[in-house]
Amino acid sequence: MKKETRTVFYDEDLQIEAYRFEGITQPFPVHFHDYYVIGFIERGGRHLTCGSADYAVGAGDILLFNPRNKHACTQADGGTLDYRAFNIKVETMETLAKEITGRNFNLKFSKNIVRDAELFSALRALHEMLMRESKEFEKDELLLLAIEQLIQEYGEPFDNAVAEHDIEIEKACAYMQQHFSERISLGTLCEVAALSRATLVRAFAKTKGISPYRYLENMRLGEAKKLLKQGATPLDAAFSTGFSDQAHFANFFKGYIGLTPKQYRDIFKPKTGSKS
Repeated sequence: MKKETRTVFYDEDLQIEAYRFEGITQPFPVHFHDYYVIGFIERGGRHLTCGSADYAVGAGDILLFNPRNKHACTQADGGTLDYRAFNIKVETMETLAKEITGRNFNLKFSKNIVRDAELFSALRALHEMLMRESKEFEKDELLLLAIEQLIQEYGEPFDNAVAEHDIEIEKACAYMQQHFSERISLGTLCEVAALSRATLVRAFAKTKGISPYRYLENMRLGEAKKLLKQGATPLDAAFSTGFSDQAHFANFFKGYIGLTPKQYRDIFKPKTGSKS
């Protein structure tokens, strides 16, 4: 069996993360990210669920996830997966989109799965440059060209869709954002949103595609990642973001990110012998 390797690099110039998973079989349960994910499969087949749609994906497929898109996947072919991805923060994407379009543009991918050989090749070339820590400005060009193609061919404004109880659900989300490190009950969220328990849960799932509790855990995960980037210990990151204990945090983190908290933190440690 092919040896499993997981490599992650953060590019300070572009402000994006580049992931490379090789030989993995790990399933990923239903989750979402607070950032855009642009991924592509080099080898292996997976069953992917995104929202209410199911896909069979394999080598050559490009995966596009908007922030808060819920998705899950499992290995489909009895083999292993070779997969690369870019994680792009919302504010970074907004800056890129404005630079490309000349206006404020809230990008939303119109498709989750695309097959585009030209785009696949461009994304792979960009990924290779990031992984070898290239300082050439060619990587900036490749990123802008790739995002421009995504906007032109697979983008639509977020403003096109308005969900039922949108304002009430956003109030609940804002409350969780402000109090994620505290114990939050469903009853408190109902008071904030002025909705009944059943209505809140149903409307939240319809609006966000995920339950309020899973939403909160994913939000805590995002905040924990920020602390780990700054050098916090996994223990401090766990308790500072509202996780009940370190073991739960470690299992949850690896289940959704594919790395342990320590492995993730070590990505951002200064490299020995690096010049200032």
